[in-house]
Amino acid sequence: MVAGAIAMLSPKCRGRHPTFGTIYYWGLVAVFVSATGLSVVRWAEDYHLFILGVLALASATFGRAARRRRWTSWVRLHITGMGLSYILLLTAFYVDNGKSLPLWRDLPPIAYWLLPAAIGLPLIVHALLRHPLARY
Repeated sequence: MVAGAIAMLSPKCRGRHPTFGTIYYWGLVAVFVSATGLSVVRWAEDYHLFILGVLALASATFGRAARRRRWTSWVRLHITGMGLSYILLLTAFYVDNGKSLPLWRDLPPIAYWLLPAAIGLPLIVHALLRHPLARY
């Protein structure tokens, strides 16, 4: 999650952004593999983590492919895919750990599912409106 935050907050040029974006992507792959293993062992309790992991990895892979292959409107697709993957990763984290975290444990469980998107989606929209290449 730290690598993703650094990539998001870095200037969008060679150097820090692509380096930390790559670290984020491969870290997400590792999280997906471990979450899949844990979900298989406790499927009835943790199947939702597998679903969130699949969606997060698929979103990140889509965003990464848009950038690497320079699809039409690749900037918008990259921002959206990577942003959604981060929201889904945070959702999985809070759904799994929210009941044990200070402040979060005082929230109703539905908040673990909704707050990451409630905060993240407006940020994605803001980035889409602000980035000069995303306006086209």
